[in-house]
Amino acid sequence: MQSVLLETPAGITARLGWEPKLSDHDRKRALAKEIVAGKLGVDVKDVRVEREAPRTFGFHTQLIAEVAGQEVPLKIRNVSFRAATVVAVTDPEMSLGLDLRDAHPDDAELHIMQRHSHLFDEHDLGKLLAHWTRVQAIRDADGRGARVAADHVRLDSPLTKGWIPDRKVYYQLADLSRDSWIITLAYTQPPA
Repeated sequence: MQSVLLETPAGITARLGWEPKLSDHDRKRALAKEIVAGKLGVDVKDVRVEREAPRTFGFHTQLIAEVAGQEVPLKIRNVSFRAATVVAVTDPEMSLGLDLRDAHPDDAELHIMQRHSHLFDEHDLGKLLAHWTRVQAIRDADGRGARVAADHVRLDSPLTKGWIPDRKVYYQLADLSRDSWIITLAYTQPPA
């Protein structure tokens, strides 16, 4: 699998990987292993990445990493789109959310974005994609995902911060786009 390190804010490591012959699950694990091994200075073969056990029905499990049978205290987030996957790893105190999209969305996806974006000019593809990917990254970081309507997410005008009004959490936004992929990271600052 080919992968590249993405430019991220301090304390966060992310990689983009693509391989049509691998399943999403295998890409996520391979990228997470690579990042965790690099962070801890161990061999990739020594890192085991699994999905946590679901706690309740409908619970969205996350990846967890182990080295020598001990769980590693790192937060792992991931997102996939077609044959591409992005994995981000950080300290457990930070909240992370990711969104990954093709820079040329199909008509069905474009229609969904336009229907929920509430932008003045919904036909400016660049602005629409920038807005939509940030909204989706915030929904992912929030943890409630689709239970929060896309039009409830608020963004500041330079699109560098976002929030959901019913919670007092503000997310920083970073554009990690690479090649023909639009990649957005939403994250909270670690506690001081």
